[in-house]
Amino acid sequence: MVTKHFVTFCSPGTFVPETTTKEIDSWNISKAIEMAQDIQERHGATPYSFSFSTRSNDGSRLDSAEVARSRNYFLGGEVLTLEQVEERRDPEDIVLLSNMRNRGLKRVLVNRNSWKTTLPLHDDDVVLQFEPKRAPEEKP
Repeated sequence: MVTKHFVTFCSPGTFVPETTTKEIDSWNISKAIEMAQDIQERHGATPYSFSFSTRSNDGSRLDSAEVARSRNYFLGGEVLTLEQVEERRDPEDIVLLSNMRNRGLKRVLVNRNSWKTTLPLHDDDVVLQFEPKRAPEEKP
């Protein structure tokens, strides 16, 4: 049986996240944070999160199958509750508020590691302390 571990990094994309998956020795959060510093996608996008997976092949298949997946680890960001977004009374939050209410989201995460990205924050997600090596450029 062959078993390997991977870390998948998510960065802001045009319509869907840009992803980069790399092999890693184990589900080591510190190592993944270090690896994130060297990831850069199109248009200068850098990771806002990562997750681990384990793939295995017992020789009966042509390709391996995912046998385990971790929670999502966010690389810093600002956590906002529905109440905090409502209290801002910002007209630009109309779509965000609508999405949060319609999807039953209690919290979102705003990440500015590269491009500003606002994402749902689920109960099992983890927000890590993270300081990018290179300062993000001013982007909308």
